[in-house]
Amino acid sequence: MKITYHVLLITASLATTIACKKEDAAQPVVPVQAQTVTNLPADPTTGVNPTTGQPLGTTGKYTFYNLRDNKTVANTDSASNKWDIGFRGTSVIINGGPIRSGQGGAYVYTGTFEQLTTVPTSATFAQDQTSGLAIPAVSGSGWYNYNSSTNIVTPIPGRVLVIRTGDGKYAKLEVLSYYENAPAAPVATSRSRFYTFRYVYQPDGSTKLN
Repeated sequence: MKITYHVLLITASLATTIACKKEDAAQPVVPVQAQTVTNLPADPTTGVNPTTGQPLGTTGKYTFYNLRDNKTVANTDSASNKWDIGFRGTSVIINGGPIRSGQGGAYVYTGTFEQLTTVPTSATFAQDQTSGLAIPAVSGSGWYNYNSSTNIVTPIPGRVLVIRTGDGKYAKLEVLSYYENAPAAPVATSRSRFYTFRYVYQPDGSTKLN
């Protein structure tokens, strides 16, 4: 009777283990979802000095953003690991490098947002330095072009920012507009320094971005 009891117990245990494995295998892999952020202020101006042509009302402060939580972070937390990316005018900073507290870095990818399904193995992540930013704030070199004749900033088609976040995860981000309410054809009077962008954040630490 004891032998029979043990055989039944082992059989039941194996059946439970197999059932659990089947249940685990049946669980689908949920793809990461793209998020869209609209009208994120990036130190907007209140006007222009008619004499000097310089912007008025700017604070010089960045707007910090946490990609994992999809929310802004208080400027008082600028020295923490709570934020991943910051915006001020056309400058975009990353929470990483010798002048930051996080593990972040950035890589400018040439190609479409949809085509970028994983972080390229050849990607070299730059970090913000005192001598320059990981994402160049220069027309044609980073995410935007600037037309001096029209005074318009436009995102460069086929430029995607690959971000290593402050906590070492990965994301991809595409700037869609630099103007309030994302007008299809901004003009010189359109209110600038308001980002609309879409991004995908990978929470599991892998390099998959779809």
